[in-house]
Amino acid sequence: MSDFREKTDVVVVGAGHAGCEAALAAAKNGLSTIIFTMSADNIAFMPCNPHIGGSSKGHLVREIDALGGMMGKVIDKTFLQSKMLNTSKGPAVHSLRCQADKMEYSKEMRRVLEKQDNLTIKQAEVSEILFDDVDDCLAAEGYKRKVCGVKITSGIIYEAKAVILCTGTYLKSRCLTGESITYSGPNGLLPSNNLSVSLVDSGIELRRFKTGTPARMDGNSIDFSKMSEQFGDNPIIPFSFDTDPESIQKKQVSCYLTYTNERTHEIIRNNIHRSPIYAGVIEGVGPRYCPSIEDKVVKFPDHTRHQVFVEPEGTYTNEMYIDGMSSSLPEDVQIQMYRTVPGLENCRIVKAAYAIEYDCLCPGQLRPTLEIKHLRGLFSAGQFNGSSGYEEAAAQGLYAGINATNQILGKEYMTIDRSEGYIGVLIDDLVTKENLEPYRMMTSRAEYRLLLRQDNADIRLRAKGYEAGLINKEQYEHVLEKIELINREIERLKNTTVGASAEIQKFMEEHGSAPLKTATSLAELICRPELSYWGIMELDPERRLLPYDVIEQVEISIRYEGYIKRQERQVEQFKKLEKKLIPADIDYNDVGSLRIEARQKLEKFRPVNIGQASRIGGVNPADISVLIIYLDSLKYRND
Repeated sequence: MSDFREKTDVVVVGAGHAGCEAALAAAKNGLSTIIFTMSADNIAFMPCNPHIGGSSKGHLVREIDALGGMMGKVIDKTFLQSKMLNTSKGPAVHSLRCQADKMEYSKEMRRVLEKQDNLTIKQAEVSEILFDDVDDCLAAEGYKRKVCGVKITSGIIYEAKAVILCTGTYLKSRCLTGESITYSGPNGLLPSNNLSVSLVDSGIELRRFKTGTPARMDGNSIDFSKMSEQFGDNPIIPFSFDTDPESIQKKQVSCYLTYTNERTHEIIRNNIHRSPIYAGVIEGVGPRYCPSIEDKVVKFPDHTRHQVFVEPEGTYTNEMYIDGMSSSLPEDVQIQMYRTVPGLENCRIVKAAYAIEYDCLCPGQLRPTLEIKHLRGLFSAGQFNGSSGYEEAAAQGLYAGINATNQILGKEYMTIDRSEGYIGVLIDDLVTKENLEPYRMMTSRAEYRLLLRQDNADIRLRAKGYEAGLINKEQYEHVLEKIELINREIERLKNTTVGASAEIQKFMEEHGSAPLKTATSLAELICRPELSYWGIMELDPERRLLPYDVIEQVEISIRYEGYIKRQERQVEQFKKLEKKLIPADIDYNDVGSLRIEARQKLEKFRPVNIGQASRIGGVNPADISVLIIYLDSLKYRND
């Protein structure tokens, strides 16, 4: 076996959405970086749904962009259809979603990687992570070993200062379609069968998770006239804060909506014993919030139909994605099942639906930086961490890439807490919670979602991207100017009043608004639901032309001022608990009156502060009070 060696700063294992963002973060900071992939032709591939964004996931993409990541820019160049979701609700839950041309997205992301200085793409399977012993200082921080490189199956060793695991669903993966089992990665790609052994040997605990995907159909065999056509938005709003909106206004491709029916459900019920999920063949736990069609039929027997979205996979293919009908039933059952759906009566399957099982990380092994607790320099991101979704993966990859870079460069780690971004919520949940199924981001998981809107991600996070070396000075100064314009305009509107003149009263009447009893500021008028910033233009002759994104922030800030201030007060309380640090070497056995379950959970997750400890399952408010008293007593003794 060869003992040939290469040297690099950072190794990224896997070139999915997590791996791409991680590798770019390191390379842009001047670190020599190698990204390993099982297939260089499938970089940033979308093995499941061909879209980016969606409810809460759109927030993540905007935050990735604000920090200097590439997902938003790439989808802006390769989308087929764009839609802002939840517009009938408040701005906190508005989320952008783009139907992607999946092959063009993959090609564009590969171009981005190939153009990046300091970054090399390598098609090879990483079979082993290599470690050295740690010194006393690192041992005191809880590390047992430190990364020194990786070995690939050909025997070549790549020495490295940090390794980032972004293995997706490829670790010892197998695909199941009824009784048929294929030992492959998603979409028939090669699995990674060797790395899991090395990870277990290094002390990492692994578990099995499952996910699934629907069939792909030949579009020529679908009768779209029996379906409801779904159009994109006009005008189109870009994902990236750096994309010129005018540059992406184009003709969009339609999606289609249809429904299952009782005939569909009867076929599924009659063949449920042939599903590997219900036959006990599948070991892994699947995502509750993205159930298979057989799960929907079994768990919601009172539902007579379920939505099915038929979505294009790309411009240069007839292949259509059947969203809402993922399955692991045998292919003969799938053919019967799909053909009961209006518009799919004569459908021809290009790729059958399947479930996929894979190895991933057991909870409790991650630091808030996404570094494995006991292994210095080994970071991880994406589905290996127990999450699901391209957006969740990309966010973690960017975060892990930044922190691996900062560790090597001797800089402070990046932190994003729950009050600063959806990325902070995502990371905190993966670090502190025993997620028993693939984790999916949802707006309901964010306590401060009115502050964490997708429209203000640049205002919230651009400074952090600048500090991380991924946002240039011009981009940073642009957002500072934007903030200044917003604040100035809000102040002007609050200080500009209109009186109760006959002309004003007539305006109010024409717009269905109550008459004024006294002089009122323009800001107060904007708060009226029937009026808006644009709606009161004729009452505001001194108004100057401002960019749309500035006006959007002005209107939201004024309309929701009371709610925003309330959440800001809640954040102040949250921050107080986050600032109460817990010593890294604390022995929870010394904390009297802690319940056994709380002691076990605190010992397992080793929270870094009281706020984090309070979010661990099995640790209740009484336990937190006991812990605070103990920490205060330690401080008193030390003083």
